[in-house]
Amino acid sequence: MRPLQRNLMKIDEVILGVDTHLNVHVGVLISDSGKCLGTLSVTTDAAGYLKLITWARSFGPLHRAGVEGTGTYGAGLARVLRAHEIQVLEVNRPDRATRRFRGKSDPTDAENAARAVLSGMATAVPKEQSGAAEAMRSVSITRRSAVKAKTQAINQLRALLISAPQDVRQKLWKENTSDCVTGCSRLRSLGSTPLLQTLTATLVLLAKRWLALEDEIKALDAMLDSLTTQYAPRLRRRFGVGPQTAAVLVAVAGDNPERLKSESSLAALCGVSPLQASSGKTVRHRLNRGGDRSANNALWTIAMVRMRSDPRTRAYVDRRTKEGMSKKEIHRCLKRYLVREVYPLILEDLAASAQHS
Repeated sequence: MRPLQRNLMKIDEVILGVDTHLNVHVGVLISDSGKCLGTLSVTTDAAGYLKLITWARSFGPLHRAGVEGTGTYGAGLARVLRAHEIQVLEVNRPDRATRRFRGKSDPTDAENAARAVLSGMATAVPKEQSGAAEAMRSVSITRRSAVKAKTQAINQLRALLISAPQDVRQKLWKENTSDCVTGCSRLRSLGSTPLLQTLTATLVLLAKRWLALEDEIKALDAMLDSLTTQYAPRLRRRFGVGPQTAAVLVAVAGDNPERLKSESSLAALCGVSPLQASSGKTVRHRLNRGGDRSANNALWTIAMVRMRSDPRTRAYVDRRTKEGMSKKEIHRCLKRYLVREVYPLILEDLAASAQHS
């Protein structure tokens, strides 16, 4: 568009849509009437972000932007947009029917993001990723991968022992995991054959890997305990809520929990909002298999602890069982009730941590 034509147009507001990638972001600008004004590709650095904002504002007032992947490739751009007082809305990628109808390209995806904001379909406010909740999320992700790697290490070690010669298996196999790993880590030599020499080296490496990951998990657990005790004390005081589950729930809420309008929003985010599954004369709800699965698992863990040790929860389970509800349905109800309980606590904890920061 020529500068003269642009100045003659009266635009009350322009809306930016961005398709994000690792090295390049593609932005498309539309007017408040839905007209496409232009396309710009920028690099994923501070200079590129400022270039995109300056370009967009040269067409008119910019107050809203739809960005794909605000938690991954678009995180840096989202922070810069918020710093320039531009409202950022999370935009999901178009469904398959829309992609088949309109085709697939970066400018097309960016334009779809802008039009989703204009139509009001994009309403999700992304996480700010700038405070205690983001710190807990980082530690939780690292811990989860360490636990997975530790499990893989012991499974591989035991698999090697199962197929090892009988005398080696009898010498090193222990039911207790720590005893088995300790014995393997202290191996010097099982024999002079190529098989035994290789088996010695692999068992020692796997055992040392397991021990290193155990120390790593202990350090991460201490970090989560410190973070949740300091920034989520109200949540930690609830029965059955530990450092890991508290950190996951706070991280899902994010450092700007005001984006969650009600407890039902948090329930949907955690995948515990009941979904209708009625048909004919049958009236029932089913489990929600969407949402954040780590948060769903955290609620499941808390509910399981209470079902085993909390008298009030056990009485509830007995009553619901007599009413004919299945164990899965009871667990679904408990997770939904837990969201109702923890939602105000998370808001209070994060509000208090924001005041201290």
